[in-house]
Amino acid sequence: MDDLEDLYREIILDHYRSPRNRGELPTPPAHRTEGFNPLCGDEIVLTIVLDDDVIEDVRVDGHGCSISQSSASLMTGAVKGKSVDDAKVAMRTFKRMLTVAEEDDLDADEPLDVRKLGELAALQGVVKFPVRIKCATLAWNTLAQALAEMDA
Repeated sequence: MDDLEDLYREIILDHYRSPRNRGELPTPPAHRTEGFNPLCGDEIVLTIVLDDDVIEDVRVDGHGCSISQSSASLMTGAVKGKSVDDAKVAMRTFKRMLTVAEEDDLDADEPLDVRKLGELAALQGVVKFPVRIKCATLAWNTLAQALAEMDA
């Protein structure tokens, strides 16, 4: 188990030190949404471009702890090029992994398969530190907000 935890720690540090999809896309055509965790000061700026219900491009900027920033990097990689529906499934699965699933989570009766999350499973250890769950979900909550705003 220590080897797996070491691997997960390395994935988190790699995404923190070398974040993927970093920066902001020009608005328009991108939609811009900001997320903030007042408990620790983490900030996320998410810019996203949809094309025919597909996340054509997504970028993230901001600052914060290694958990929030690596989660944001991992999230962009997980949803870029995916349909909005697939992104929402990934979001629900990720939140279920951290046991913060929404009440309307339709997949709650199905067994959780973290293998579907790929590298995102590296953040599974956050559940041991409940105060850090908000750090790990900040980017995902910002994505949910952005998708809701774009749907409006």
